[in-house]
Amino acid sequence: MSDPLDVVLRLVAVLVVFLVLPLLVGQTEHKVMAHMQGRLGPMYAGGFHGWAQLVADGVKFAQKEDIVPADADRRVFQLAPAVALLPYLLVLIAIPVGPNGFVGEAVDAGLIFVLAVMGIGVLGSLMAGWASANKFSLLGGLRTAAQLLAYELPMLLAAASVAMAAGTLSLPAILDGYHWWWTPWQLVGAVVFFTAGLAELQRPPFDMPVADSEIIFGAYTEYTGLRFALFLLAEYAGIVVLCALTTVLFLGGWHGPGPDAVGWLWTLLKTALLSFVVIWLRVSYPRLREDQLQKLAWTVLIPLALAQIALTGVVKVVTA
Repeated sequence: MSDPLDVVLRLVAVLVVFLVLPLLVGQTEHKVMAHMQGRLGPMYAGGFHGWAQLVADGVKFAQKEDIVPADADRRVFQLAPAVALLPYLLVLIAIPVGPNGFVGEAVDAGLIFVLAVMGIGVLGSLMAGWASANKFSLLGGLRTAAQLLAYELPMLLAAASVAMAAGTLSLPAILDGYHWWWTPWQLVGAVVFFTAGLAELQRPPFDMPVADSEIIFGAYTEYTGLRFALFLLAEYAGIVVLCALTTVLFLGGWHGPGPDAVGWLWTLLKTALLSFVVIWLRVSYPRLREDQLQKLAWTVLIPLALAQIALTGVVKVVTA
């Protein structure tokens, strides 16, 4: 039976990570994009290199008026940001950070749990688009749903390849069975998983449903103040979750030079490196059209994921 104090401490630790790491990714995005584009980025808020810029942005959002359209479905409209954000908090609970039980809660079928819960996030966008009483928001929500449904399949197939290789659905058990040669062997699956995850987060170059540089903002046109900020926080929390999952499934998680006691550090470093790649891709590639998005999912990523599963099956048979 679990010690109640231990459970509380683990949940508090996960909550702190959930509140801090997405903000660090957001601040890093400000600075990294600025340097890649030859500008300074935030410099004044908080002093040293504008470290408090996101805090200032949060205060700004809190001061903005909270508007609900007159014809909107008020209850659904207000719940949508929470539905978009909370799945990532639940997923963080099941992601192992280090060996010897360094995880919020070890779930036996953790891989199924995290992928299923992440899929719930699409409901937040659908709820926001439908409840806004705005036809442009509704179209944005439907585009988001179509994109997420298309990229869910290659993401699941790529994750299934790792589960086949390890012979388990438990995330800590997958890491316990990890060998260094898994990374080159599962490289195609890693690229598919990471790319599909970016599309599910609607990160550039897969941000056509949102198109933040256009007049509308996808399903979130009618949102203001803290509710709009929650959708932005969900995006950065999703980056942390996607990079952490990619680290656990394909990059060996806590495995690295040195004793297991510092394994958590390797997990954080690998997650940070992948977060940098997410930002880098935003700066480097133009937005894909809607037809290009769907074509990439169905004609490229899904065949590659199926090929990875076939390769995994062959390797498992040969090495059995």
